[in-house]
Amino acid sequence: KRPCFDPLIVHVAEISWLRKVCDEAPPAAIKLAEKFWPGPLTVIVGKNHSVPDIVTAGLDSVAVRMPSHPVARDLIIATGSPIAAPSANPFGYISPTSAEHVLMQLGDRVDMILDGGEASVGVESTIVRIEPHGVRLLRPGGITPDDLESIVGPLLVSTELHGPPRAPGQMPFHYSPMTPVRLVKNFDGLDLEDEQSGFIFYRKSGWCDEPGRVAFLSENGDLHQAASNLFSVLHRLDGMNLSVIYAEEVPCSGLGIAIMDRLTKASKRT
Repeated sequence: KRPCFDPLIVHVAEISWLRKVCDEAPPAAIKLAEKFWPGPLTVIVGKNHSVPDIVTAGLDSVAVRMPSHPVARDLIIATGSPIAAPSANPFGYISPTSAEHVLMQLGDRVDMILDGGEASVGVESTIVRIEPHGVRLLRPGGITPDDLESIVGPLLVSTELHGPPRAPGQMPFHYSPMTPVRLVKNFDGLDLEDEQSGFIFYRKSGWCDEPGRVAFLSENGDLHQAASNLFSVLHRLDGMNLSVIYAEEVPCSGLGIAIMDRLTKASKRT
């Protein structure tokens, strides 16, 4: 159910495969690919004639990534072509981080589920667009802004969406469970005994009388662990028929920027 105006990411097996989708890759794209591929970084570059408009939503650019998982790369190599694909979930819903999540969401609507184990990073890839005057951050993700700026210098940052999406994940709401999500700075004043409410703590706390509807993103405030656990926690709580999920804000730095982006979008579902 992905809308036609939302472009897809094209997945490649080698840096050299950029030539399959782009006539001339900009130097900044090559530098980023050499540093962060394979890995959770998507670069948007001008596309060539081989990329169908249905992949790019009619745009003259294409989003490209090299997955880090060897099973994914083996699949691409066996295909002999870049693979254009979204996450394996209904559009706008929580991204899957395991084959079990895909089975729950898509079931027999797909012919096969290729199980490579749980996703290691958790949140989706960082997306950047290569522009004449710099590199623009379109979606925060598994590669932090500081990581990027160490390679290409200060980033251009998009704060608002104007016109159709230029990259996946730019809709006002996204990554959303069916259960309403409410972001809170802390849980002061909330009834933690309310059996119809779920709670997502950033770090493990002493309150865990009802572990079924209480989740912890990390043991001690580790953002990498929090990112890895985020979608798995949302999936679990969303399956409990709760009235609301309260999620504690995380520090908005490093990987916390991507986590807060996902939680903020999840909280905007109407």
